[in-house]
Amino acid sequence: MERRTSSAIRLVSFVTVIALVSSVATTNADFIFGTPTEVPNVNSPSDDIQPDITADGLSLYFVSSRPYETSYLDVSRLDIWVATRETTDDDWGAPVRLGPPVNTSACEVDPSVSTDGLELYFCDGVMNFSGYTRPGGYGDVDIWVSTRATVDDPWGEPQNLGPIVNTSRFEGDPEISGDGLSLFFHGHRPGGYGTCDIWVTTRATREDDWGPPLNLGPAVNSSSGEIDPGISPDGLAFFFCASRVGGYGAGDIWLAARASSSMPWELPINLGPLVNTFIDEADPSISADARTLYFDRGVWPTGSTWDLWQAPIIPIVDFNGDGTVDSTEVYIMVDHWDARESLCDIAPMPWGDGIVDVEDLRVLAEYMDEPVDDPTLIAHWALDETEDDIAYDSACENDAVLLGGATWQPEGGTVAGALEFKGVDGWVDTPSVLNPADGPFSVLLWVKGDTAGQVMLSQSGGHDWLLTDASGVLMTDLKGTGRKAKALYSQTVITDGQWHRVGLTWDGLNRGLCVDGVMVAEDEPSLLPDIRVGLHIGCGANLEPGSFFSGLIDDVRIYKRTVRP
Repeated sequence: MERRTSSAIRLVSFVTVIALVSSVATTNADFIFGTPTEVPNVNSPSDDIQPDITADGLSLYFVSSRPYETSYLDVSRLDIWVATRETTDDDWGAPVRLGPPVNTSACEVDPSVSTDGLELYFCDGVMNFSGYTRPGGYGDVDIWVSTRATVDDPWGEPQNLGPIVNTSRFEGDPEISGDGLSLFFHGHRPGGYGTCDIWVTTRATREDDWGPPLNLGPAVNSSSGEIDPGISPDGLAFFFCASRVGGYGAGDIWLAARASSSMPWELPINLGPLVNTFIDEADPSISADARTLYFDRGVWPTGSTWDLWQAPIIPIVDFNGDGTVDSTEVYIMVDHWDARESLCDIAPMPWGDGIVDVEDLRVLAEYMDEPVDDPTLIAHWALDETEDDIAYDSACENDAVLLGGATWQPEGGTVAGALEFKGVDGWVDTPSVLNPADGPFSVLLWVKGDTAGQVMLSQSGGHDWLLTDASGVLMTDLKGTGRKAKALYSQTVITDGQWHRVGLTWDGLNRGLCVDGVMVAEDEPSLLPDIRVGLHIGCGANLEPGSFFSGLIDDVRIYKRTVRP
């Protein structure tokens, strides 16, 4: 089947539950996968699987059992089809069966079209199902290629890739690289790690023969079995399907990354529960502009009908996590111009190229002054209400309750109103939003106060997340367990009666404190505690006297990613 690295791939896995995008290892920028939708105008009552989007984005090759309606994937009726459109803004037209000489009475599946549109790789069967292959092959399933002189010509007579690539077993789901010099596929060959591994064969030029296949190694392959490779046009992101520890269903889509085509693949991460579900997701294919991931979803080998799906790939462009993309992001990008800074390296979409330059600025311009749709934002209490005792969460459904003496201030906040605390008994009680042990996160809020030693944010019955010590400096008492666990202190006083935006970040390794867009303290503690309860805004974890905040708090945001100042 199809930006900073370690933290970005963590981003991917948390976001796609979503959500994140969790943490691509040696690619650059942070990015997320948006909510998947069915590919419009293409799916049928039959099974539709194995999408392959062409480099120009105008043709979508896929496999279908239409016109037959079945409740299972009938491999005896599978052919390659193609849907086309005039521009990438148009809808897909009615799919057309390729016909001979590509399709035959055998089973033709797994299409992959070269970047120039002149080579079509495919297979003549499906793993574990023999008896549907073309004459002239070497095993149960072989890889074939059909060529044409121009994109306006019909596909020519397919040729078997021969015994160097194909064996007496099976070789399936070929995926041609963007430069046309690497061909990835899955198969069960000597020297593998599981029942099925992903392999790659290479050639020096397009005119040369394919060389002996090499196993992608233990970073990608495992004893679980890996299938359905899909690679990004730049060769830096590698998608595949597997049922392995850390997944969400029978078969999930995973993602590995590398810094360059000469570097090894990093350990893969699961795309998370937004893309992956309790059923099978497989056959990933990424568009040339890296803005859309195509895949299929169903139950293998029997069950619900398989359909084609697509998910948008979205760069994280709200660099400082304030909910807007404006001049602040431009200034941040300019500050890192010509540098290798993953925060701003968002072009080419979505994982960058290792340098911040005009290409990144062009992508940023597309999002300027547009509403920010960030699935990593898991809670946002704007605190702009004017009456009643509910603080509404505009990101999810974590509406909170005002208790004690906290009062709404319709004016005087950083944006619109704010919530005033008297330092005696008022606080906001939220539902359970975040477990610190689950992975990277950031909490950000605006505060205005002049009294030291008070708490701005805590977790009920747990730790004080953001507070000041007796001298008024920002600190956090959110820490791990054991004798070495300790609070983190900054040297920055925030009890001066002015508005300050304060934050606590955790990237899975480092704990950080930031004030007004500057990281003011950072360390590497032990793992954070596993606590699944709600938060207190404006007082300590145990409601202890003296911990209640005196002043104004505004715009509380919680992200399931590391927001870097």
